[in-house]
Amino acid sequence: MALVTIRGISLSYGEGLLLDNLDLNIEPGDRACLVGRNGTGKSSLLKILHGDEFADSGDIIAHKDTRISYLPQDVLSEISGTVEEIAGSWLNTSSHSDTGWDTHHAVGRIISHLSLDGHAQFDELSGGQKRRVLLARALACDPDLLLLDEPTNHLDIASICWLEDYLLRYCKTFLFVTHDRAFLRRVANRIIDLDRGKLAHWTCDYDTFLQRKADIQHDESVRQAVFDKKLSKEEVWIRQGIKARRTRDEGRVRHLFEMREERRTRRGVEGTAKLNLQGATRSGNKVIDAKSISFAYNEEEPIIKDFSTRIMRGDKVGIVGANGSGKTTLLKLFTDEIQPETGDLAMGANLEVAYFDQHRAVLNDKETVAENVGRGKDSITINGRPRNIISYLQDFLFTPNRAKTPVHVLSGGERNRLLLAMLFAQPSNLLIMDEPTNDLDTATLELLEEQLVNYAGTILLVSHDREFLDNVVTSIIAMEGNGVVREMVGGYKEYLQVVSDEAPAKKAKKNAGQKSKTTKKFGFNENRELNTLPRKIEKLEDKQAVLHDKMAEADYYRTDPSKMAGDHKRAAEILETLTEHYNRWEELEALK
Repeated sequence: MALVTIRGISLSYGEGLLLDNLDLNIEPGDRACLVGRNGTGKSSLLKILHGDEFADSGDIIAHKDTRISYLPQDVLSEISGTVEEIAGSWLNTSSHSDTGWDTHHAVGRIISHLSLDGHAQFDELSGGQKRRVLLARALACDPDLLLLDEPTNHLDIASICWLEDYLLRYCKTFLFVTHDRAFLRRVANRIIDLDRGKLAHWTCDYDTFLQRKADIQHDESVRQAVFDKKLSKEEVWIRQGIKARRTRDEGRVRHLFEMREERRTRRGVEGTAKLNLQGATRSGNKVIDAKSISFAYNEEEPIIKDFSTRIMRGDKVGIVGANGSGKTTLLKLFTDEIQPETGDLAMGANLEVAYFDQHRAVLNDKETVAENVGRGKDSITINGRPRNIISYLQDFLFTPNRAKTPVHVLSGGERNRLLLAMLFAQPSNLLIMDEPTNDLDTATLELLEEQLVNYAGTILLVSHDREFLDNVVTSIIAMEGNGVVREMVGGYKEYLQVVSDEAPAKKAKKNAGQKSKTTKKFGFNENRELNTLPRKIEKLEDKQAVLHDKMAEADYYRTDPSKMAGDHKRAAEILETLTEHYNRWEELEALK
């Protein structure tokens, strides 16, 4: 029996039909990925399923006790409270009033894995952290159906891997939209393709789906070519005048009108963006030369410690690491925005830098798409030739009407395409990209990969998209924490293999000379430890709350910097200990 059934759902925006009489059954155990081009209505369909948006026609049928949770693509402005209150907000409902400490522990565990501070105020967080809180809320309520719209946005690779494991282990049924192909391949057991307002269902892996869809599109193009040829002949016939018997001619004319209507209402395959990076004059052979550089904020633990590298013209460098590990700081050092505390850093000659900002701060929401690109002009220079703004934007799939639309109404994918249009409009020989893949559809993502691979200049790329990194970069700089920065040749797979090979040796060294704390049996001691963990966690959380209240006081900024540093250090130590306790709780529960 289907968990949720959609019958005849249609939705229009203006004159365009976005969703066209859709039918869909979501069965228990489905791990379905909803795929399709940007702007085809994927987010709208998820909103309709959750009840945040209403279709023009059709029905959604679900059992009255079916619990549906939803991670939206955008953060709602009316949400307020602490991280812990929002993540566990569903606990306050009457149907969950009898939840015990285990349930509260599950909320705390999810918050910890997503590197969130449970006592932080939601409205004081960054956009990426707010998305993590909403993800924690969606996961924590143990839904019958989980709806996820771009769940990997703003997550580092470790958090994405944890989310993959969590979904496969704890979430039985979910429907998600993602641009992360590695995440899709690992998690999905069903593909639902939204194309030109219609749904197609595929019970196969993603690569098989791509091959089968390509075959279907080829067959469709052949049929349409035959149809168009026949229609062209009939148009020639009717212009020559009717020569045969009247009854037969009338039938042929009626058939021609039917063919005209069929051709008029045909929805062709959406076009593909035309991405073309502009090259600049060649930079010097040496682009960045860093020797034993170190950097720290105030007296805190160094973010970068004694790191040396030499980046040459044509290198494509991927920068990876956990959120907060210092990737953006490293970019600022490389672009001479801040200076290292120790060591020497020299920039190469003739550098022309183009920067892609993941926070989209360069976009003016009040201006139109064309105004953002043209900056008051009707044309721009592309590869030495003037080009009309509207024509240029069509390469990025903005129709003339859409190009005159204010930026604030654009979807996430359209905003990223606009950023790419602005980026590609300026000549460069050093390209810096901070999370460029967010919200892009697969077709645009693959074209971007192709452009970056063929780019003659130098690339510094921050990304948590593992497949994108493997397809583009030639070397990795990994921010491993505690000031450790490692550089190695190859993509992310090669880096991960090196780390994996080193792990057993590090573990053996750590455990040398001491008795292992892990055990293969759950006995009296383990049961006693399990029973004491809740109290330990509560005490730590109380200490954490007192410390956070102190740091949130209005005049805290007047505190001596050394005491401030001590407070931040203690807060980090408490968070680390809490994480260890939560992990130990999981180990003991598994043994039990």
